[in-house]
Amino acid sequence: MTAEESAPQSAASVKGKWSGIILEAAFVDPAYNWPPRDGEGVNAVELEASPYLLAKAENEKTDELEYPPAPNTKGKKQVVTETETYTVARCGFFKCCKSEEQIVKTHTKRIPMDPEEKARLQHGVLIYRLDTSARTVSLISAPNSNTDLRTLMTDIEVTDAYPSKSESRRGIILVDENGKIHELIACEQRSATSWMEALNMMLGKGRSGTKFTKFFGGLTSTEQNELEEQYLNLTAYSNNLIRTGAIPSHKDKKKTTGGIYYSVSKKQEPGEELDEETLESIAKRRAVIKDSWDFYRMICSLLRDRRKYDEAFRRMQMDPVYPYLNSLTGLNDPGDDANVGEEVTQKDLPEYKNMTRTAVCKDLVQRAEKALPSLVEICKALAGSLGMEEVGVGPVKEVSSAIRKAEKKYEGDVLKIKDYCRALLVVKDFPTLLALLELARDSFGPLIRRVKLSTLKSDHVALPGGYRDCKINLELKEHICEIQIHVWPMWVVCGVDGFRHYRHCLEYSTDSFKDPYDALANLDSKTLAELIIMAEEAVAGMPLDRLDWYHEKYILDYFAEVGLFLDHGLSVWADTTLRQLIKLRCMSPDIGADHEETLYLQKYLAKALRQQSKNDEAEHIEKRIESIKSSRKKKEQEATKSVWDALFTDPKEAFDYIMDPNKKEREEESRLKKEVKASKKAWRKIRQQRFQFLDGDLSVGTNNEK
Repeated sequence: MTAEESAPQSAASVKGKWSGIILEAAFVDPAYNWPPRDGEGVNAVELEASPYLLAKAENEKTDELEYPPAPNTKGKKQVVTETETYTVARCGFFKCCKSEEQIVKTHTKRIPMDPEEKARLQHGVLIYRLDTSARTVSLISAPNSNTDLRTLMTDIEVTDAYPSKSESRRGIILVDENGKIHELIACEQRSATSWMEALNMMLGKGRSGTKFTKFFGGLTSTEQNELEEQYLNLTAYSNNLIRTGAIPSHKDKKKTTGGIYYSVSKKQEPGEELDEETLESIAKRRAVIKDSWDFYRMICSLLRDRRKYDEAFRRMQMDPVYPYLNSLTGLNDPGDDANVGEEVTQKDLPEYKNMTRTAVCKDLVQRAEKALPSLVEICKALAGSLGMEEVGVGPVKEVSSAIRKAEKKYEGDVLKIKDYCRALLVVKDFPTLLALLELARDSFGPLIRRVKLSTLKSDHVALPGGYRDCKINLELKEHICEIQIHVWPMWVVCGVDGFRHYRHCLEYSTDSFKDPYDALANLDSKTLAELIIMAEEAVAGMPLDRLDWYHEKYILDYFAEVGLFLDHGLSVWADTTLRQLIKLRCMSPDIGADHEETLYLQKYLAKALRQQSKNDEAEHIEKRIESIKSSRKKKEQEATKSVWDALFTDPKEAFDYIMDPNKKEREEESRLKKEVKASKKAWRKIRQQRFQFLDGDLSVGTNNEK
């Protein structure tokens, strides 16, 4: 349906009559390979020959080797974009400083296609045109030498369309006016996603294939035209950004045949191009959607890393020395109810009473700078003795940062900040952490003011975002300093960006929900479709079928896009993407098939299957996930077997329990003592093997620190 059939016209169509959109894209000829096989090059399709030609060559009848004449096809003109860019400033969700964005002004005109370029498309690629006003898909390029003309789709009127189950995730199923089914495989993913959305809008389909009129409660033809126009204007704008190299992920990438011929243009009369105001409106809309995508992707990243932290800590608790570590109490640890002493703060000097908070903070920073050399010496000694994975010292906290932290955590009291002078040590495992604690106690014990172990306890909550570490505060030069001790399996998840993860999780309260896709709640179909455009921009340089297990950035992008597919009724593409991500996670040497991250992806795969009514396969996956989780807990369940079992197996034990209600608690206490004793024995054995120096001279050099 065209806008001429409906009145009045939309505001976006004031300058020119809205009469539909033309999309042209490159699709794979079924007789050829796309993408090319490894080692064959970009134009590998040109090297393939039909069985007929090979047979002729073997018989040396070269005189008959003639290129078959190209069938008569429609004349074609190419859509050319002339792009101008300039810089504007904008702010995102984080309300941070200005960033650069490019505005693309697109002027479309039609010129004859370059004959050489046209000839280059004669091998393995077919160019199709989608006309949304006529609801037709037409072939506008000549067939190739191996094309099967009997099955070649040339012109059809589309009555239905939906994603195909092709593993390439570039397939579209078209149903013509006679009910015949045709499958097109696009050369590029963004061709498939934009065509699929354009087809859904053209056919009036919303989420899960429902009609827009049903989903939104009734849309007029004018409203449907507006929806189509706004979406496809943004699609064309995004395509121009990619083609001009403005998208970082696609910069310096070689243009494929598909990329050259992916185009979107508006059907309009000459001289009715989009005015500057409309182009600026499109650019502003993209900026808003881009910020929304960035925020949503960040939420996906934060919750993914939280799962990784939880899995790392679960595995760390399997260490035989962990029960012993778990039984230890810290020193002045506010998170440990068993050992809470006087709160550790900086000294409240008499002169501070007549000073402003900023002046006090500056004085504390100066004292931290004086204490820093002593802290460096201690960290060097510890690292040299224990062979640290990573060591870092400083810099001293700035006055502005200290004041912000005091306002956020300590009601403005700058004396409660203990990390003006700070260092970090990364230990290999829990035995190394125990050795460090023992070495610190015996070497500079009188200087230690606090040891915080509470976040490493199994019955204590982690820091926001799932992180767990140990902190030692010691007094050097009459100033409280802090050594942050990280355990390698936790540290390796985010590295030095761990604090940023913690800060964002705290700011956005991500611990309050578990599913990152909840961030998409209540978004309409139009917004979801626009977010998919941003997702395709993000992965423009890495198609799904070229993704490898170490491409963490793109794996996260595709995971975020899966949530959009699930909410937008594209469960087939969600299914395809998740299967590829699960395969890559299984290939990863750091993750594997039974890792929590892999099981998490399988949970969403089951959801995608249920949306496709594949309930049996979904149930099989869910049972496998439950089986793996049950086997994980089996050992723990056996170790913590309760006397409640005796109620059904041993009547005498049940009677004893009824007569002695405290028996269960005493039994549990006895079990824990035995477990800690065995763990301590394991620690002594490891200590003897790896840390014999702890029995020697343990002076770390504290003569100058007091």
